[in-house]
Amino acid sequence: MAIIHIILFQFKDTASAKEIQDAVNRMLALQTTCLHPTTNKPYVNAIIGGKDISSEGRQNGITHAFIAEFENAVDRQYYMGTDPAHKEFVESAKSVLEKVQVVDFVPGMF
Repeated sequence: MAIIHIILFQFKDTASAKEIQDAVNRMLALQTTCLHPTTNKPYVNAIIGGKDISSEGRQNGITHAFIAEFENAVDRQYYMGTDPAHKEFVESAKSVLEKVQVVDFVPGMF
């Protein structure tokens, strides 16, 4: 059963456009840089994202959204807790991120 992992970013006011683009590129690259501990192959099914374009005014500072898909809860847990590429990204992005929100769900499961 697939797991959808939604990640929302608010960048610091001090983050330059170059720093933001670099963080975005590195976030998207996790689809290929995160390698499964057993197969040593990429295991994140997909990562897509973009800059907010909503006119509703309910973003609460969030400017960028990403959606990652994992095959199962074990892969998602490895990504969040152990994966060295993900850990490196998280550490490197702290300097430019003001806020991060994450929501996970299984499609159709309520």
